[in-house]
Amino acid sequence: MNVVRQLARSVREYKKLSIITPILISFEVVIECIIPFITANLVNEIKNGCGLDTIIRYGIILIIMAFLSLIFGAIAGSTSATAACGYAKNLRKDMFYNIQNYSFENIDKFSTSSLITRMTTDITNVQNAYMMLIRMAIRSPLMLIFAFVMAFIMGGRMAWIFLVVVPILAIGLGIIIYKTFPLFNKVFKKYDALNKSIQENIKGMRVVKSFVREDYEQKKFGEAADNVCVDFTRAERILALNNPLMQFCMYVVMIFVLSFGSYTIITSRGLAFDIGQFSAILTYNFMILSSLMMLSMVFVILALSSESAKRIIEVLEEKSTLSNPENPVFSVKDGSISFENVSFKYSKRAERMVLSNVNLQIKSGETIGIIGGTGSSKTSLIQLIPRLYDATEGVVRVGGIDVRGYDLDTLRNQVAVVLQKNILFSGTIKENLYWGNKKATDEELVEACRLACADEFISQFPEGYDSYIEQGGANLSGGQKQRLCIARALLKKPKILILDDSTSAVDTKTDAKIRKAFREYIPETTKIIIAQRTASVEDADRIIVIDGGVINGIGTHEQLLAENAIYREIYYSQNKAGSQSEN
Repeated sequence: MNVVRQLARSVREYKKLSIITPILISFEVVIECIIPFITANLVNEIKNGCGLDTIIRYGIILIIMAFLSLIFGAIAGSTSATAACGYAKNLRKDMFYNIQNYSFENIDKFSTSSLITRMTTDITNVQNAYMMLIRMAIRSPLMLIFAFVMAFIMGGRMAWIFLVVVPILAIGLGIIIYKTFPLFNKVFKKYDALNKSIQENIKGMRVVKSFVREDYEQKKFGEAADNVCVDFTRAERILALNNPLMQFCMYVVMIFVLSFGSYTIITSRGLAFDIGQFSAILTYNFMILSSLMMLSMVFVILALSSESAKRIIEVLEEKSTLSNPENPVFSVKDGSISFENVSFKYSKRAERMVLSNVNLQIKSGETIGIIGGTGSSKTSLIQLIPRLYDATEGVVRVGGIDVRGYDLDTLRNQVAVVLQKNILFSGTIKENLYWGNKKATDEELVEACRLACADEFISQFPEGYDSYIEQGGANLSGGQKQRLCIARALLKKPKILILDDSTSAVDTKTDAKIRKAFREYIPETTKIIIAQRTASVEDADRIIVIDGGVINGIGTHEQLLAENAIYREIYYSQNKAGSQSEN
């Protein structure tokens, strides 16, 4: 019921159409069930030698009823399609909007391929189930009830055959549904694996081709596709028994009605059971069994969609682990940062801390370098500043205020982070830069790109700032992507600018020019530069050395070179000439 309530919230403006559809279906069913009754009376009238005027009158009535049934059915089809597609649209919006509110901790719970499957395949399954619910799930039971009633009215004791056949069909369909349900539950995880294989292959196509691994990728995709196919094939094989079972029951009824009905007509000379009733009972036989068949398909679709519904609800019910406080602060005084006894781990279930007992004071406007080995938790440290994660222990302050006291948008607008993975979106260079400030003027765009040394290559493009960028910046070099991402961050005019190894793909000369521009043009902005190269942080006011999630040393380049073994080792390994001269 919780799943139903959650999913029902997305109906919204399509509620009226969702109610109208069953009403129209009800009218259609009633008319369809009356038509065989009128046809039976017409047959009896003809048998009794009625005139042409009687036949015409019955014919007009039947035409009108058939036309009305057609109209009600067509309108119901249109309203159900509109309601189901609109519902799916709302559901996708609700999922997407909720995902936008996720913290990094929330996102870590779901793989990208799984979220894509949930927003495509799973929602399509729920959409089909919703259309079934407002249309066939109403039509089939109504048709079953009305056809039963009419069969007993028309056939008398002849209709008791349905009470024998229907349980057989119902039990058979129940077994089929019971067998297929677990198979549908399993198949969606394999869909995730299939989408993951596709996503990785397309995203890493250049790597695949450069290492000539097409055969391996084809094999991996083939295995994922085969796994989905195997489970679906098992389910479809069982579902295929639906039709033969229904045909068996239908023929049993037809044989009984034809033999026993014919015998009754002949022996009673049409007094106990006439030809009109005979034709009507055959028609109602088809209606009843068809209704059961459709009802079974409704249950199958619901079984298929139930697992999809649960997966969708998981995304909708996932609440961000980060939220605004009751009375948030909407302004950041300056770019000062302090870490007070901060420890952090990514999961509550994690056994050890990624960062341990970090104490650090950074003045507004300072340039801070951070250096350390791979996996030393440099990125983890800076992610606590814009509150991408919350500290597990201790307090992180920006502008003298606990980051948990700020309005999230306010804080993140004043803390610009250029992450290790440089993400650009399909669109023009200008459109990507507007992510930093959608109201930026052309002059501001050029200025930001000049500071980030991006203007020099943008000006060489035929269309300049209107040049098109492929998805993920596939038509740009690594260095070009990094410089555009830095320019985009500068457009935010932040109080704190964090570069997370964001100049690794540019040459040392360009790296130096970018740092010089920072010193001269944004002196009041606090700049934190994470780097692998000591050359990128040598001129920083202070350099922080991190090792295993612990601050190992803080000082200037000269101080650390003299006093810190880790920094000295990194420096000399990158500057062999310096190492040799020391020796």
